[in-house]
Parts: sequence; C-alpha cells; structure tokens
Amino acid sequence: MLPVRGGAVPAGSEPLVARGVDVTLFASADSITAARLAAVAPRPYAEDPPLDAKVWECMHIAEVFERAGEFDLIHNHFDFLPLSYSALVRTPLLTTIHGFSSERILPVYQRYNRRAHYVSISNADRHPSLDYIATIYHGIPLEEFTPRREHGRYLLFFGRIHPDKGAAEAVELARRSGMPLVLAGIVHDEAYYEEKIAPFIDGEQIRFVGVAGPSERDRLLGGAYALLHLINFAEPFGLSMAEALACGTPVVATPRGSVPE
Repeated sequence: MLPVRGGAVPAGSEPLVARGVDVTLFASADSITAARLAAVAPRPYAEDPPLDAKVWECMHIAEVFERAGEFDLIHNHFDFLPLSYSALVRTPLLTTIHGFSSERILPVYQRYNRRAHYVSISNADRHPSLDYIATIYHGIPLEEFTPRREHGRYLLFFGRIHPDKGAAEAVELARRSGMPLVLAGIVHDEAYYEEKIAPFIDGEQIRFVGVAGPSERDRLLGGAYALLHLINFAEPFGLSMAEALACGTPVVATPRGSVPE
C-alpha cells in the first residue's frame, strides 16, 4: 500500500512479482506495475489539486482494510494512519516507517508497537521508544541509471522544494561558486519557493525544470558535476544520493541523519 500524494514509485513490488509472489498493489490508477493494481484514487493528489487529500486518503486506506481477508500480509508504506485500522482485522500489518514528520505522530506508533511490525529505512531514523524487526535500506533499479565517467558542468538539486531539503542553500552555493545550478522536483512549499528560490531563477545560471520522470532523472543526475544535498533536517534516507552515485555523480551533502550511512 503506497501513498496517493505523488512521487511514489512501486519499485518494491516488482522484484516480489518476479519471484512469484502474488502481489496486489494499492496505489493511484496511473501507477505502472507488474503486480495486480488496486486503485481508488485516479491520480496522485499532489498532481491533481481538485482531489481533496483527506477524502482520497480515507477511501484509499479503507479499500485495503475492507479487503484484508484476501491477503496473508499488508505492507504499509502510508505512514501512521493505517495503524489505526490494524486492530479491526486479523491480517498482520508490516509498516515501513519512512521517517517521522513530527514528534506529534509518535503516540500512534507507540500505541500499536506490540500489534504491528516496524521496519526502519536507516539506523539513524529509529526511535528509541519503538521496536523494529529490521533496517532495510531503499533499493533502486540500477537498469534505470547510466554510469558515466565524465562529470557535467552544472550542479544539481534533486528533491522537494522545501526548507528541509536545502534548496535555498543549493542556490546560495551555486551563486557563490559561480557554477550553474539545475533544480528539479515538486514545489512542496509555495511560500518558500516564491521567497527563497524564484527570485534567483534566471534561466541561465539558475534553472528550475520541475518534476523529472525516469529518463529525465537519469540524464540530469548523470550529467551533473555534483548533486547538492544540503539538508536542514535529520534525513531518514536520501534516495537521490543513491541514484546520483549509481550514475557515478559525486554528492555534496550535510552529514545529518542517515547521510553518513
């Protein structure tokens, strides 16, 4: 079960299908997967503003648990909300915790600590009040990335345009170094973008290219001189760093959270 907010790639289901596991993937209807797709939301709500996030999240999660009896295991990638359904069904719930958005959500995880099973995505992201059965780092499909020996001539920011991710710091570094910068990703904080990023976009030294699909991602990451990951929070994992390294592109990062791992 994946979120419907956008940006999620159902890559984790594909190796299971290849190994003969019968997988039903609950995701938005535009997802591409070899698994059996079960969709309630037509599109990710981050890409379709008229979709009310709470309404479609509610229906999406309810669909999974109304069909719980069909499955041996429910694997939850949807943060804490599905935990509140877990006592209503007999099917075991495995939750991969993709970071904590706030300490305020911990009571939910703590309440279901003995009922659910938790997997962390890095050792740094484990909370001492919770029990975990494993740490499993994100994997990436290496066939989607092209290793390159020659570095490009621009710096790259690849991620959500949000204060946590250090987009403004990337702009400042580029301006002070004199190197071109390409910013790619979804605008997650409009006010931050308008104040800290947009005034410096000139189409030459600083360019914003928006959301990049798989082929564009490979080109951008592989063609960069370095990926900038100048985060302002304890990074739970940092998928773009692994993707950049798969292309042979160096990473300049702030050593917070899981970055040293």
